[in-house]
Amino acid sequence: MKIDWLKPLVGHPGPFATVYLDATRSAQASDKDVANRWRSVRRSLQDQGAPAGVLEMLDDAATRQTRVAGPHGRVLIADEGGILVDRVLRHPPAVASGLWHPIPALLQAARAADEDVDGLCVAIDRTGADFWPVDGTGTARGEKETVDAPHDEISKASSTRTKRAGIEARAEDSWERNAEAFAAEIDRRVGSDRPEIVLLTGDVRVVNLVKEELGQEASRVTVEVPGGGRGAGVHGESFADNLEDALDSFRERRREQVLAELRQELGREDGAVTSVDDVVQVLARGQVKDLVLAETLADDAARLLAQLAGDQAGGPDFGGLLNGRHLWIGPDPMHIATSRGELEALGVTDGIEELPATSALMRAAIAQDAGLTFAPEGSVELIEGVAATLRWTDNGTPKEVAATMSGDDVRLASPR
Repeated sequence: MKIDWLKPLVGHPGPFATVYLDATRSAQASDKDVANRWRSVRRSLQDQGAPAGVLEMLDDAATRQTRVAGPHGRVLIADEGGILVDRVLRHPPAVASGLWHPIPALLQAARAADEDVDGLCVAIDRTGADFWPVDGTGTARGEKETVDAPHDEISKASSTRTKRAGIEARAEDSWERNAEAFAAEIDRRVGSDRPEIVLLTGDVRVVNLVKEELGQEASRVTVEVPGGGRGAGVHGESFADNLEDALDSFRERRREQVLAELRQELGREDGAVTSVDDVVQVLARGQVKDLVLAETLADDAARLLAQLAGDQAGGPDFGGLLNGRHLWIGPDPMHIATSRGELEALGVTDGIEELPATSALMRAAIAQDAGLTFAPEGSVELIEGVAATLRWTDNGTPKEVAATMSGDDVRLASPR
């Protein structure tokens, strides 16, 4: 999955306010629901020392309507300079929480992103096409844009047989030319905006014509979703259900594609690495295509944040993840090492900082535009709960060896 939306956090010194909130609004209480939940989280942040200016910025952001129906959550990350992250979550958090800390709770924000999708919805009929971006819930992320059909002879006649045949031929030719124009516009947007998935709906005849005209890349990411359309009379509830199913299927395919590649490359002992030390090495060289973390890490981080809701003493200890491992970072996001000496040997003298391993790994992955995937328990063997697939390899890339030596069973155990 893409985690480039976390890039605004890279390079900010902190501290940060991280907020996880149930943003669901009931029909009866509406805005009061969210305001009451936020009030409790706000008190927690204030008790932890969050400045008044940060709290005031979060006041505005946390109570702003998401315009998403049904149960959902929200993650907000801010520093004294402003709101850095504001994302809707597909599911509300089990416990609302707020953390004022030198580092943001990136692992939880990324786990939320695992449910997100960068999608483009396209509704088509014979007269035009509507385009709008959607998130992982199917909610529009922007304004709808309309592209009108370039050819306007789209109706067949019920006249004499000879005349009708000519009109029908011209109408069908217009449909095909319009489909070519719509397909070209989808190709253009796929090339420029790079959506993960295109959700195509509308007039079945035109949809089929458009699918035949799509270029290779657009065709690869396009999925037909029945039930939608441009005009009145569209079965909105049915389309919403079909859209949700399509997004669920996509999320599962996206995860399995990364995990299948990881399993294959680890089996070949090339193209992937596992263990904290090896992942740090390839992150420092900019080789990582996808960072893979054990799903149990995100579960543990969620429990730590939930504990914060009832105990303000010191905040959660994220250093307890990955068996308490810490890593060293420098001012450049690619500066990551297992010891301070390694960075100093590279000539880095200023801005060196020790971070919990999960935070340092996430920071480096975000900086090099790597993807992030959470691996369910039992889906792949991860040494220390961490792995990475690689963009390229060379003689300097660490090689993974099958677990044949004594003690490897311990290294392949749980990440905590």
